[in-house]
Amino acid sequence: MQRMITLVAPDAPDAPDASTKEAEAPAASPRSARAGLRFGLLDNSKGNADHLLRFAVEGLRASVAIESVVSQRKDNAAKGAPAEVLDRLAAEADFVLTAMAD
Repeated sequence: MQRMITLVAPDAPDAPDASTKEAEAPAASPRSARAGLRFGLLDNSKGNADHLLRFAVEGLRASVAIESVVSQRKDNAAKGAPAEVLDRLAAEADFVLTAMAD
């Protein structure tokens, strides 16, 4: 049986066209319960995004076993991440957190 996970991309609630978009994707095969999570970070290169992501990892470490953290940075906040950045995150992380900050 194939497990599914729900991906949610929330928009700002006061935006004129705000809506929550959801998509379903096949869940990855479960990893060993003894292994910690491989955590990925994608910094969008805006000021303070790196600090926000670091604080998120520090907060998660208190309640989640984290085996490793791979951090990647986009060159430009207005453009998508290059394929090599996404490929590295896909290969080395169980999930990825990204953030925008100023």
